[in-house]
Amino acid sequence: MSTTTLAVLVPLLPFLGAVAGLLLGRTAPGFVRPLALLPTLAAAVLAVLVALRQGGGAAIDTATELTPTGSVPIELSLHLDGFAVLVAVLVGLVATCVQVYSTAYLRDDPRYPSYAALVSLFTSAMLLVVYSGDLMVLLVGWEVMGICSYFLVGHYWETQAARSASLKAFLVTKLGDVPFLIGLFALATDAGSFRITKILDTVAAGGLDHPTPVALLLLAGVAGKSAQFPLHTWLPDAMAGPTPVSALIHAATMVAAGVYFVARLLPVFTASHAALLVMAVMAAVTMIGSGLAALAQDDIKRVLAYSTIGQLGYMTGALAVGDRGAAVFHLLSHGAFKALLFLGAGVIIHAAGTNSLAAMSRMDGLAKRIPDAFWTMTIALLALAAIPPFAGFFSKEAVLVAAELSAAGHSSVAPPAAGWTVLVAGLLSAVLTAAYATRLWLMAFRGRGAAAPDHGREPVAMTGVLWLLAIPSVGFGLAAGPLADWFDGGRLVPTLTTSLLGTGAAVIGALLTYGLWQRDTARTAAAPAAIGAAAAAGATAEQPAAVSARVSAATAAAESAAETPEVAEVTHQHPVVPTGPAPDPGRALLGPLHRHAADGFHLDAVYDRLFVRPVRAAARLVRFLDREVVDTYVRGAGAAPRLLGTLVRRAQTGNVQTYLSALLAGAVVLAIATAVLANVNAGS
Repeated sequence: MSTTTLAVLVPLLPFLGAVAGLLLGRTAPGFVRPLALLPTLAAAVLAVLVALRQGGGAAIDTATELTPTGSVPIELSLHLDGFAVLVAVLVGLVATCVQVYSTAYLRDDPRYPSYAALVSLFTSAMLLVVYSGDLMVLLVGWEVMGICSYFLVGHYWETQAARSASLKAFLVTKLGDVPFLIGLFALATDAGSFRITKILDTVAAGGLDHPTPVALLLLAGVAGKSAQFPLHTWLPDAMAGPTPVSALIHAATMVAAGVYFVARLLPVFTASHAALLVMAVMAAVTMIGSGLAALAQDDIKRVLAYSTIGQLGYMTGALAVGDRGAAVFHLLSHGAFKALLFLGAGVIIHAAGTNSLAAMSRMDGLAKRIPDAFWTMTIALLALAAIPPFAGFFSKEAVLVAAELSAAGHSSVAPPAAGWTVLVAGLLSAVLTAAYATRLWLMAFRGRGAAAPDHGREPVAMTGVLWLLAIPSVGFGLAAGPLADWFDGGRLVPTLTTSLLGTGAAVIGALLTYGLWQRDTARTAAAPAAIGAAAAAGATAEQPAAVSARVSAATAAAESAAETPEVAEVTHQHPVVPTGPAPDPGRALLGPLHRHAADGFHLDAVYDRLFVRPVRAAARLVRFLDREVVDTYVRGAGAAPRLLGTLVRRAQTGNVQTYLSALLAGAVVLAIATAVLANVNAGS
């Protein structure tokens, strides 16, 4: 079987599994799990075979015209290069792990058949984006992922939070897709084709007439899909969906699609220095803002969501300095450890009965209850914090090396300003990343208080995939040397300078967080006594009042997080949230910024005032004009004929005597009128 045939089967098999699952989910429930697992697993195996056959050599291109359009043709085409085949392997691996994990995590969910089918369709759409060599076909997969995310994020549709989150994810990404679509048509018009290879040839020949507007239009769609500032606000709210869905979206599908798209068409963006500067600033703001927000979140999944936004900022930063090899390298390593983090968080939620870090910090011995999740999450958090020799260290250093080269003026495609922007923001973000990773680990696994519930070992379907994903989280960075040949041949190995700067920043963030946690733990232990003494003495001292307010706020957050539909469904029993103060180093690190960071720096409120309220006001005005002005004319146009009809209807009584009397009266009137007119004429 040829390589192209195998590549066609890779997205086709999950698609067929999704269709069969939707058709047979209710009538033949015994087939649901095989239809979810086997096609996805087969697609992953075939993706590995395609990668081995391609081998990092020359790209494999094949195409057939889909339909004649009379102008720019649309073709079914494949473009298999080193980037595509490796990203497809990541998608297949993560999707298979998510499907296996979900069989245990959602085993009692009555909507599991539709869930599993949508996950398969989601996987198929991403694989179509990865392998496609035509932008119109790529757009199909791009949009199918959007609708799948809408249904999967809204899986618990009976709750307002899930409904709002799914609608927000759909609308925000569609907001970016509008300029994205315009950019695609403009790009195809200049190139005369939607084929990626022909577009790149046109760019290389200098045939792109308006590179800056086209690049910025495309970048708007990428910002929406990959959750970059300012269109990132949908991703933290998308945590209302099941945890395995979060793993799939964050690690290997939807948010990775935007970064992958820019990597595919990077010459289009490097044709405009202005676009690269905009991309660099967008990446810098995203990295730093998401790191600050992650430090203030109580929901473990929202911490990881903001973490994803920040890591995508690193990838965007690498693209802004013109190094797509570093960007895709970080995409691959991040996909492994981020999937591990989310699936590990699901095990924690499953065991602890809450997704609140404040509640977990008041549980003693949670790490001993779930040793598999503890050790694998530790590995993943070390990779996230870019501690050597874990995978995240090598891939993040590749980004910093690319930024350093650009800042020093050694890049032929990116301006030094973009390099400095990405380098400085990357180092600051390294401090923040290590800080919130350390905070999550301490609050989840080093809690003190009542004993954590012991429900025995977690299902093997959940813990087994954690160890499978731990392997690339540890060892994938060692492939930095060979991977360079699969990409553009650029340097992916860390330099001494960036290694010292990046690792030093991570160590500073981790140690500072640990020290503040130790201090906060000591203060928290003394808080109940301080509150009790103040209450007994009737004191109104500022410090006990502040401690009391902090305790109640932490308790309220924990109770809210424990009452989410996912927690109620997947945990062994509805939890009783421990009360009392919770040590949180994030508050000390952020100080007065904590309240603002916890609310995402109020961007939703800003968008509400700038866009939502004016649009609603305009809609109310249009409704008023339609009902009170336009409808008035319409009603008036119908009133006159209706009045005339009423008058005519009254004359039609159906009585013959009335008709004869009217006829006689009319005849008399006509006779009199005739006589009068005759006399008048005779007299004249």
